[in-house]
Amino acid sequence: MTVAAQMLDAYPKDLGGVDKDKLRTCIEACFECAQACSACADACLSEDMVADLTTCIRTNLDCADVCDTTGRVLSRHTGYDANLTRAVLEACAAACRACGDECEQHAGMHEHCRVCAEACRRCETACRELLGSLG
Repeated sequence: MTVAAQMLDAYPKDLGGVDKDKLRTCIEACFECAQACSACADACLSEDMVADLTTCIRTNLDCADVCDTTGRVLSRHTGYDANLTRAVLEACAAACRACGDECEQHAGMHEHCRVCAEACRRCETACRELLGSLG
């Protein structure tokens, strides 16, 4: 059982009708994607053709920040604000889509971009599924 699952199970109040499995999946995907994007940006900086990867690096770093923030917001349940939750999920899905698209352009040449693009796609899907389950 993951830490996210343990913390959701340990939360002393009702989650207000939020699908716990989709929430857990999304939290985990956000933090995994943030790590992948940070690592991909770092790997891009180590490539010989780093000047050709500036957009990828910027997109990676933006996505990492948005995913980390989204995972943190989703981890807090007291005083739940559905409008804020929807906004961060939409922003995260958009950042993941942009980063996944950018990394896919380099995936044939850089394995780290392929791995990152896959993490972005999983996170985008998890955000959209959680969004769709919110009332």
